Amino acid sequence: MEYWTELRTALMVARLGTVSAAAEALGVHRATVNRHVEILEGAFGAPLFQRHARGYALTDTGQKLLEVAGRADEMFADLAGRARGKAGQLSGSLIVTALAEVAPLVMPAVRGFHFAHPQIALEFVTGAQLARLEHGEAHVAIRAGTKPEELDYVVTLFRRVRFGLYASKGYISSAGHPDPDRLDGHRFIGSVGVARPMPYADWMNANVAAEALALQTTDQQVLHSAVSEGLGLGFLAEHDAFVRSDLVEVIPPADACSAALWIVTHVDLHRTMKVQAFLQHLKANR
Repeated sequence: MEYWTELRTALMVARLGTVSAAAEALGVHRATVNRHVEILEGAFGAPLFQRHARGYALTDTGQKLLEVAGRADEMFADLAGRARGKAGQLSGSLIVTALAEVAPLVMPAVRGFHFAHPQIALEFVTGAQLARLEHGEAHVAIRAGTKPEELDYVVTLFRRVRFGLYASKGYISSAGHPDPDRLDGHRFIGSVGVARPMPYADWMNANVAAEALALQTTDQQVLHSAVSEGLGLGFLAEHDAFVRSDLVEVIPPADACSAALWIVTHVDLHRTMKVQAFLQHLKANR
């Protein structure tokens, strides 16, 4: 493949941030790294990096080019491993991304994968911002809500997370056991009057007045903490409530009040051995 050596050099510069680090990792002279980058920039007619005092940063052209090179590099390494018959001896890194509150559902798969392939460097990235798999920000993403529709993504259902209405024993001891058919006078945690993707939003908007909120929040972890502390009633994920013996079910979790979790991979890396191995652990722990 034309320019493959130069592409791998540029990819190393992008990953490590400096010419010196890339040269050391590749076992070549700094001048060789600079020459490879210049050859690529000449071939594509545009700069790939912006030089600054602390190293090299990718330009838009460089980002697009090295996204493809990065995926090709992983696919080539996977193919070489298959050719050498090293199934079960995976190497490299694997990045998984999900919302922090989903971690308890994914961690059994992470644990199983780690013990089966301890040489893989595992990273779990959390946050509300969606990782761009086409940019190499993650190998496997667990996404909640509507099914992702990106054309280059392979998407399968992981599981559905059901939500129920819960109160702490401390809250019940002071306010009485809530009757699900008569909740007037009780205090709630959450938000009302705003459009939200959570599956219990319609129930909250229809049944809870703004003045009945003891604490307004849209963060599920904050909501969980507030309910556990006895501030009021709140909707929690079934798996979160299950591990807390101090929580009492007021309205049971139901499929009608649930959200889908999707396993998402990029089509270019979906069939690589390490991604397939991790997907097997995910499917075994649905």
